[in-house]
Amino acid sequence: MADRFHLADLFETVARTVPDRLAVIGAEARYSFAELNDRCDRLAAGLAAQGVGRGDAVGLYLLNGPAYLESFIAACKLGAVPFNVNYRYRADELRYLFANADSVAIIHGAEFSPLMREVRSDIATLRVTVAVEDGSGEDFAGSVPYAALLANAPGGPWERSEEDVLLCYTGGTTGMPKGVMWPHRAFLFACAGGAGYFNPHGPIAAPRDIVSRARDGYPLSLFPLAPLMHMAAMWAVWSALLNGVTIILDEGRVFDAERVLDTAEREGANMIQFVGDAMATPLRDALRDHPGRWDLSRVVNLGSGGAVFSQHLKDDLKALVPSAAITDGLGSSETGMSGLAEKSDEGVMRLPANDQQQVIVDGRIGAVGETGLIARTGNTPVGYYNDPVKTAETFVTIDGRLWAVSGDAGRLDPDGMITVFGRGSTCINTGGEKVFPEEVEEVLRSHPAIFDAVVAGQPDPRWGERVVAVVALRDGADAPDFGAVKAFASERLAGYKVPKALIWVDEVRRSPAGKQDYRWAKELAASA
Repeated sequence: MADRFHLADLFETVARTVPDRLAVIGAEARYSFAELNDRCDRLAAGLAAQGVGRGDAVGLYLLNGPAYLESFIAACKLGAVPFNVNYRYRADELRYLFANADSVAIIHGAEFSPLMREVRSDIATLRVTVAVEDGSGEDFAGSVPYAALLANAPGGPWERSEEDVLLCYTGGTTGMPKGVMWPHRAFLFACAGGAGYFNPHGPIAAPRDIVSRARDGYPLSLFPLAPLMHMAAMWAVWSALLNGVTIILDEGRVFDAERVLDTAEREGANMIQFVGDAMATPLRDALRDHPGRWDLSRVVNLGSGGAVFSQHLKDDLKALVPSAAITDGLGSSETGMSGLAEKSDEGVMRLPANDQQQVIVDGRIGAVGETGLIARTGNTPVGYYNDPVKTAETFVTIDGRLWAVSGDAGRLDPDGMITVFGRGSTCINTGGEKVFPEEVEEVLRSHPAIFDAVVAGQPDPRWGERVVAVVALRDGADAPDFGAVKAFASERLAGYKVPKALIWVDEVRRSPAGKQDYRWAKELAASA
């Protein structure tokens, strides 16, 4: 066993410790840890035969499925650099992403072959593209078949270091995607809980401790509902794999709450992970509309991360699935997990402040009562790939320590907690008052006629900006009078936070992971 905190080393130890335990359940395949490790060894050998080696960037342009996990792990085995690709991107966005990452290999679903042929010749660093057959019937000429790489004999061992990096691309709310460089050691502790989330022993202190985490881990299964290209899903997956926890995958092309609940019942899912209200709302609605349809007595956790998870939905889900604890995590691509949220009477949630998590105000540690941006130190990324300007803005040194500054605004409170208000870059300034959209959206989504909402600022000559809400109705509901919605919000929000106008749409636009599209909302608000 190598004495280093490297994901591939740790995974291989888990596979040796619990070889026969089920590692992954897909729509058409089930693999034990030994089988998954063998497939990853073969895939790594196949990639190496195609000229992929240590430090080379390997893009994962895939929908959910076992191939995503295999490709990620195989790249790690080579000491290569896996990175996530948003499968909704079009040609120009893909060209930018692949060039920015200095891509050497792209592993893509066969259905994306036409786009790959369109952009392949424009990426100077690209050596090989690999197509995963997906039943689409697309001709993937020009790409090596994934199955051909799996036909290789297992290879290795390959040179690795715990300072090898993973690239986590984040679209953010403004600008082009940025690749956050996470060293394996930092990723393990900041994003995957140090392999201690699902284990009585807590986080590991040395690489050899992973044996006890796999051997003594709770016999659980994790069902992540977000696309694996959303890094919060991969945080959960790695937290689970390193404890010998089984991963259940939803391979549907779109989120379908009834299909998800069918799968959860059939496979006996213990933990279901999702992204905020966009997924929690249809899950709640399906459970409420079909009482008694699903036996979810084996579910012990319903957990959200990566987007606002409204209190009324937490309460509803707890009542509908009483066996489950309801958890709400906050984190960012730049900081990793910030912690599990506590209920807040003001703002969105509360998190603990400590020596590794503080509020940064004007380049210094904030004082009690000050509002700034939440930042973490210790196990952090080392910057944005190929972007020294943005790196200098986000990763700052204060009193000799490197801090990763998130985009989440928060206030340090006298009790040692941080009240979180929301994403600072989407904050609305109206008459000098700050309005964080997430707080207003949560109130609007609790209205009985409103299914979804996103809030943005509209230019206003007097106030600078005014609050405008883009809202979608529930199925079968009649659009309420604006005055009624305003009165509903006024009972729950300060007057300056109440929307001054509503824009009704058929559907609120969101990312594949369920995050609001604030640029779209701002464009709508500006032209309303």
